[in-house]
Amino acid sequence: MLIRVRYQDNTYDMVKTWRLEEYIATGKISAFHRGNEWVTVSRGQVRHSGDTSYGGPERRRRENNLSRVA
Repeated sequence: MLIRVRYQDNTYDMVKTWRLEEYIATGKISAFHRGNEWVTVSRGQVRHSGDTSYGGPERRRRENNLSRVA
């Protein structure tokens, strides 16, 4: 899959998905197109495939999803 990116010099290109994280980490791009919007790398929320930590409550466990009758 190809992702549309904007480089630091304001030129545009299409890059392969697996290259996107590398380009973000090295500062080669200033923005990329995700869904229906442009995400600015320095300000946008960027997903990282290696980050698996989650600080919120566990909602997938079976005992948390049981129907409770009052």
